[in-house]
Amino acid sequence: MEAKLATDLQEMKRLKKELVRFMMGYKFALDELNTKIDILKQEFHFIHDYNPIENVSSRVKSPESILKKLYKKGLEISLPVIEENIKDVAGIRITCSFETDIYKLAEMLKKQDDLYVLEVKDYIKNPKPNGYRSLHLLLKVPVFLSDRVQEVCVEVQIRTISMDFWASLEHKIYYKYHKEIPSEILDELKEAADSAAQLDRKMESIHREMNRLKNQVGADEDLHTLEISDERFQLPENFLLAGLNFTHE
Repeated sequence: MEAKLATDLQEMKRLKKELVRFMMGYKFALDELNTKIDILKQEFHFIHDYNPIENVSSRVKSPESILKKLYKKGLEISLPVIEENIKDVAGIRITCSFETDIYKLAEMLKKQDDLYVLEVKDYIKNPKPNGYRSLHLLLKVPVFLSDRVQEVCVEVQIRTISMDFWASLEHKIYYKYHKEIPSEILDELKEAADSAAQLDRKMESIHREMNRLKNQVGADEDLHTLEISDERFQLPENFLLAGLNFTHE
């Protein structure tokens, strides 16, 4: 009896270690992708006049949440089954300012040589019946471990601020409500989603017009200082002119 208990304990420890290794793979994949997104965000901030990325959040599903999804799909409980059938164990949500920013950012991620696009679901051009709008990318991210390279799936959701606002409140309204939603509530949510889409289009139109005006006026810029992160550098006299002459040779 004691021998069996000791064997069971050892097996449980082994399974726990496997689960930790499995879950850490998703955590590392999020770290890799978050770094890529942060680099893009900093590039936009310091090099370009406009940063399309408003906010980035990420999460790894809890074992409990994964288990519920397995039960819901009627699947057996095993790590290979999870890896094959549950593609949103690791997820990143990016909030952008405008709708066009979503597609620009998606293209930037698609062009990364070490990322492989498994699937794209465009719920902006084709909203869900309830009004949900977002762009979903399923990416395969390489994780470089000490003994191997592990390919890990990460779901990326890219939305505008208004899309995220609607989706967050819609989730809260439905949370722990396990009965059929009244049709009048569904209609009102759909109407709210349509209003949010109209707001997106209006704000982007205003943004384009402001850019046009700024380009006409021209922006004042201090050409003698250089800012990178929190550091400020004073450029030597004629440094930019020297560089300009060099590029024209």
